[in-house]
Amino acid sequence: MLRTLMNGKIHRATVTQADLHYVGSVTVDEDLLDAADILPGELVHIVDITNGARLETYTIAGDRGSGVLGINGAAAHLVHPGDLVILIAYAQLEDAEARTHTPHVVFVDADNRIVDVGEDAAHAVEGSGLARGDSLVTGAAADLDAEQRATVLAAGSR
Repeated sequence: MLRTLMNGKIHRATVTQADLHYVGSVTVDEDLLDAADILPGELVHIVDITNGARLETYTIAGDRGSGVLGINGAAAHLVHPGDLVILIAYAQLEDAEARTHTPHVVFVDADNRIVDVGEDAAHAVEGSGLARGDSLVTGAAADLDAEQRATVLAAGSR
């Protein structure tokens, strides 16, 4: 049996350009592709944090160190410059390999420069204001802002 797991993720990248009159795809700084173990031409899902749009396309390697994340073709109707997005690539793995698989998770700053790379799909970068993906906030804590939630969660883990 094959299982489909996340293999690479570029988290909260900023779209730098969108060009409707371009053959479809997403152009990504090749440094980011390498860090996330995503190949040029590989299928990726794009999740737009800003507006909730979801789409799939393939990658084109952009200039290294450029920070480029360009949405090309029809997807430019859905995703715009300045939007925050997550790019996700998946791998189909045999069951045994899937159970030991470690993904490549890349966090970037506002200029799409790498700030952290890891293997924990639920990880939130220190100081980002994000909660871990595996920490469910319920009850009164759900009404707290991100900093207050982090304080409550840290106190609970002691």
